[in-house]
Amino acid sequence: MTETTRRIVECLRAVPPGRVACYRDVARAAGLPNGARQVVRVLHSLSESYSLPWHRIIRADGSIALESGHGGEAQIALLRAEGVAVSKAGRVDMAQYDFFSGGPGGFGPLGTRPL
Repeated sequence: MTETTRRIVECLRAVPPGRVACYRDVARAAGLPNGARQVVRVLHSLSESYSLPWHRIIRADGSIALESGHGGEAQIALLRAEGVAVSKAGRVDMAQYDFFSGGPGGFGPLGTRPL
């Protein structure tokens, strides 16, 4: 595993149950300001073998990236099981559930506490 991949995996694992993060913020926390696609690649290739919380990573606007019939329903079900409210339109209120925003139980403003 490369150092970059290791950092991404650490940041992914830091997102606790009941919280979400967007691809962009995971990348930034891993020291990759333009690395959202790298986060997607890591999730796609390593989620199962490293037990990564893939379902907690969503788009920056709070929407579920996976389409219906391709994992979207599973992601919504897993988030709801952890207490995350997901709207009928498949959106999460980032102000309430975003781990990196510094909301209740969150990580704090991005970059204020290293992983």
